[in-house]
Amino acid sequence: MDRFAELKAFCLVASHGGFSAAARQLGVATSSVTRLIDALEQRLGAPLLNRSTRGITLTDSGRGYFEHATQILAALDEADDAAAGSDAEPAGVLRIAAPVTLAIRYIAPLLPALARRHPRLTLDMRLSDALTNMVDEAIDVAIRIGPPEQQPNLIARKLAGHQRHIVASPAYLAAHGAPRTPDELSQHNCLRFAYGASRSTWRLRKDDLTTEVDVGGSLHVNNVEMLRQAALGGLGLALLPGWLIQQDLEAGALAPVLTDYRANPGEMAVGIYAVYPANRRGASKIRVFTDLLAAALE
Repeated sequence: MDRFAELKAFCLVASHGGFSAAARQLGVATSSVTRLIDALEQRLGAPLLNRSTRGITLTDSGRGYFEHATQILAALDEADDAAAGSDAEPAGVLRIAAPVTLAIRYIAPLLPALARRHPRLTLDMRLSDALTNMVDEAIDVAIRIGPPEQQPNLIARKLAGHQRHIVASPAYLAAHGAPRTPDELSQHNCLRFAYGASRSTWRLRKDDLTTEVDVGGSLHVNNVEMLRQAALGGLGLALLPGWLIQQDLEAGALAPVLTDYRANPGEMAVGIYAVYPANRRGASKIRVFTDLLAAALE
């Protein structure tokens, strides 16, 4: 039995959470993937996967093996990249993690052009507004919004700036007035993105003075498009990125408030970044995708 095929099948089953999904990625029958995993476990003499009606999970042995296996496959990809050179035609699977709304707005329209230019490239996309563990899910490149990554094993390429605005619909402002100072935000219904805590703080900076304001309201949600829709409907104030609401601002459907201030939920030095392992620095498939996305975000 091909040990490389076993390794690849196992990593796909583990990262996709099932045999069928792994089989689709490999272009083979599910039974073939099952045979590969069975052969791997038999050769190792240890179970790597817990199989149940609720799904597939890793055993303790499987978690350790998965970590080493992903490193081996990454090293093979690195060797391929080095041998082929940075100008090689991109081929194979590119696993991408990205925020839901940003991907729908900016990555989805790029897919036809990417397919025409690089027909041997296959995309495996994981859309989530939660932070993705790149190792556990075998991600090649993650699109992230926020401050740059500070990890020695990762490279963060800045694709674009990221400016947020505090906005509301004209109807909401007509009914409740506009805040004139950051402190007045506490008197408004502030629609908040769920960063993992029930309490939210907005940070505003004017000149060298930064003010942190605890805000609250009737909506706390982990999807930025839902915040936008709620703000358009007149529910309250929302802190939203410029790339999402530019057309709404131009059309007058949303109006900015406290325009003398820069606003963010946390650090001010934020951007949109493509994050990928340092050992994949020269990978052509990562480069062509990030180049195309950077041009679109301009």
